[in-house]
Amino acid sequence: MMNDGYLLLVEDEPKVQASNKRVLERRGYRLKQAYTLAQAREIIADELPAAIVLDLQLPDGNGLDLLKEIRQTSNIPVLMLTAMGTSEDIIKGFEAGGDDYLTKPHELPVFLKRIDALLRRASLIPDKMAIGTIQIETVSGRAYINNKDMELTQKEYVLLQHFMQYPDKVFSAAFIYEKIWGQKMCGDENALRKAISKLRTKLEESDYTIKASRGEGYCFERV
Repeated sequence: MMNDGYLLLVEDEPKVQASNKRVLERRGYRLKQAYTLAQAREIIADELPAAIVLDLQLPDGNGLDLLKEIRQTSNIPVLMLTAMGTSEDIIKGFEAGGDDYLTKPHELPVFLKRIDALLRRASLIPDKMAIGTIQIETVSGRAYINNKDMELTQKEYVLLQHFMQYPDKVFSAAFIYEKIWGQKMCGDENALRKAISKLRTKLEESDYTIKASRGEGYCFERV
């Protein structure tokens, strides 16, 4: 049960809204509902939700547009719930910043477990994290060095957040790539190298850096 905050259900099909609402309310979740992107934006502007269940095919546009907007200012967990279930659709969803993906028609017990897991993972990360001279705000999705905004991209932010949770631990390139891009790395490590190189440059004014261990992976270490 969620003690504070609310879940925002963004879904234009009344029957799907009703069934999702019923199973979540039985669990004790507080809910708000939106049937369009415009309604969702209005609700979010008034009060940021604890998590969002987001349909992608909505009457006034694509839910991915809303997801990208959210990721500019917030790292709140988002479960994409949609009839769009191709591999390409799923990859686009994760690349836009989604945390989980479930295709319709869906089984309500599975849906409920996905929501429980999403919020459980989110609760493991505090609102703010700090290590050395680096601070991040998990709600706003921003990072700072000595209170100066690092101006990170979404992928750079997720990468930094992961490393800050596990300093001095080596992670393989394949593990990091799958975590950041939401898909398995198919042999080419170039995209990951570029992302890490850009983040390493932005960390230069801090007391931490990302070191490459040949044949092993990458490690977040004090300089």
